[in-house]
Amino acid sequence: MSGDSGVLVVRRGRAEIERLVALYLSSGMGRSEFSRRHGIGLSTLSRHLKKRRIQQSESRSKEVDRSRLLPVELATPVASIADAEVSGSPIVLSINGRRVEVVRGFDAETLAQLVTVLERL
Repeated sequence: MSGDSGVLVVRRGRAEIERLVALYLSSGMGRSEFSRRHGIGLSTLSRHLKKRRIQQSESRSKEVDRSRLLPVELATPVASIADAEVSGSPIVLSINGRRVEVVRGFDAETLAQLVTVLERL
């Protein structure tokens, strides 16, 4: 036997796959039924649908990131970390980049609550 299983494998180009994915999305059919009717492997259709979802998700997240940024103007100069270190005030830097300067006499329990809330943001 030559290993011939009698199954014809059709190689489709990128444009043809994109056309079939778009056709599937507008068809209202289930993936299995669509695959049978159009002669495309279920795994092939699923793989390309997943790629399309990932690409759309990435493009949406980039749009959201840009839309969340707002220009700001500072009314007074911001003290640098070096200035705070000279003054002796401890500074807490969180994992997400937030900075909290603690002055003497600040309650430790309040600081712990503040850091917990900031880490959730």
